[in-house]
Amino acid sequence: MSGLRVVPTWRHGQERLYVCLTDGRNIAWYDREAARINLLSEDRREDVLDVLGPFLTGPVAVGPPPVPTPAELARLTLHPDDDLAPNRPGEALQIALDRDPGSPHLIRRDPRRRALEAEQTVGEALDGLDGAGWHTLHSVPLPGGDRVHHLVIGPAGLFAVHALYARRQRVTVADPMVAFGRRDPQPLLRRVRADADRASYALTAEVHPVLALVGPAAVTVTLPPRGVRVLAATDLEGLARLGGVLKPADVEALHAMARDRHTWTKV
Repeated sequence: MSGLRVVPTWRHGQERLYVCLTDGRNIAWYDREAARINLLSEDRREDVLDVLGPFLTGPVAVGPPPVPTPAELARLTLHPDDDLAPNRPGEALQIALDRDPGSPHLIRRDPRRRALEAEQTVGEALDGLDGAGWHTLHSVPLPGGDRVHHLVIGPAGLFAVHALYARRQRVTVADPMVAFGRRDPQPLLRRVRADADRASYALTAEVHPVLALVGPAAVTVTLPPRGVRVLAATDLEGLARLGGVLKPADVEALHAMARDRHTWTKV
């Protein structure tokens, strides 16, 4: 008997199988998604392969853990309180509603709940891009109480996405104004561009503004918006089909920088 045991764990939706000594120390782990066994020591290589044998689902690479990239090192040194990556879509709104849910009789009319639905819908669509080499940060705080609803970083560049609830409404866009039905138009595109400009300043990289409409009945653009993409939430996956401008290492480095709360304190 080798005295080794296999302990399965889940982290960020991915399964890892750790190989532990009797005193609880890890000496290896098997990453199913990467098809790789990472050894902390070659001394027990054969024992590790034997104990993991029943769990292997195909050919695997075996060796020491890969050397972390500069982006991974930056993430590993980031304090959990300063890491924005765990933020849920609509994180700030959700916290505000938890603290002050408002009157039970007015819940359906509370604009915060419609705004939260919009951010959650858009966030879910953007999170679906993760497997294509993209990263999305939600509810990125800016000084003065403002937020970038969603910051998307991937091969096609960086995008600051503003989510807007428009369920069963006719939307008219005439830069910089956006109108819902017969209501007075508002200069919303100025806000969308301003958020992207602040993100560009913080990250020293071009950030493209996007207005994402959730559930509109129809969208009419009478004056094309300058530099702003206006998309339905259902069309956001199209961002993944845009031409690549960033290398994977650049995407990772920008994501590591953007997830640090301190990056946003002086914009």
